[in-house]
Amino acid sequence: MSKQLGRRQFIQAGALASALAGTQWTATAPAAITSRRASKPVVISSANGNTHTNGGDETCVAKAFRLMTEGKDVLESLIAGVNILELDPKDSSVGYGGLPDADGNVTLDSCCMHGPLKRAGGVAALQGVRTPSLVAKAVADTTDHHLLVGQGAQDFARGMGFKIEEDLNSERSRKLWLEWKRRTDPKHYLNPAERATAGMRVGLEMVKEGKIDPDHFYGTINCNGVNANGDVCGVTTTSGLAWKIPGRVGDSPILGAGLWVDNEIGAAGSTGRGEANLYNLCSFLIVEQLRMGKSPKDAGMYALSRVKDATIEKRLQDEKGNPVFDLRFYVVNKSGEHAGCSMRSDGNPKYAVCDENGPRHEAMECLLD
Repeated sequence: MSKQLGRRQFIQAGALASALAGTQWTATAPAAITSRRASKPVVISSANGNTHTNGGDETCVAKAFRLMTEGKDVLESLIAGVNILELDPKDSSVGYGGLPDADGNVTLDSCCMHGPLKRAGGVAALQGVRTPSLVAKAVADTTDHHLLVGQGAQDFARGMGFKIEEDLNSERSRKLWLEWKRRTDPKHYLNPAERATAGMRVGLEMVKEGKIDPDHFYGTINCNGVNANGDVCGVTTTSGLAWKIPGRVGDSPILGAGLWVDNEIGAAGSTGRGEANLYNLCSFLIVEQLRMGKSPKDAGMYALSRVKDATIEKRLQDEKGNPVFDLRFYVVNKSGEHAGCSMRSDGNPKYAVCDENGPRHEAMECLLD
């Protein structure tokens, strides 16, 4: 009889412990839900997201924020924003009029991620479509894949009803390419190493002369947003490195490099030297740092320090042993806190922000002076 009583007591104690555990979980759950609903709506992007309007009266971040706060899907809002730059020939870093590859062809890369739906899509080395971000979204929405490239990406776009153009060069981008070709003079049949060096040297000379915007030599716009419900999305789109080797693809369309979104944590994206970012998969790294409790600024600066430590080739270092290239990250967490982080401070780099206080530029945190 005592054994039966002991067994009863044991069962009752277990039930009581389960009830208490359930009560404890229920008590903490509303606080977590309340925290998620307290997100501050914001859209951030690279600086060109608050510069070009393509003849309209809104910049990328302003339009994206307006649409998002009016109730439109966050990713659709962000893409509508970057479409402004993709269609504007004055921005030579993305879409129509983007600086071409070494053969004079404009090839475009893009990636998008939808946090709530946990979907992603991307295209790389796409020719003939002015708005690669929309093709990337179509990949996410209508296929079981994350990345389509080259001719296959163009065929997919054609099948989805996108207009395919023979040449996406604007008069300006073609003129700049012709000058680059004239200066590098490939008729001398330079060996591959000398030609690559000459091409980079001439490109940077044209930047110094003011012919190319320094932010456009590497290209790209990254745009991330969070709405009041805490839904997080992001998009990155680019024409890639100016005068690149045909077929080169950088970090922009690669998940975890040019863009990473986790709807429970936040988003990060990049502009600048794609190869350095690819080696470290920095966007994924940054979001994981957010997951561990770091602020957007500290997470971005940590990734830059990792890139700095990984840059050991002399050709990529200055006299102090620091990276000669720039790499920038745009970071936002689920609550709406954000930061822009730059490898170098050259030119006092800025990033674009739009929230309840309107669109503006804010200073980036810089790892190196």
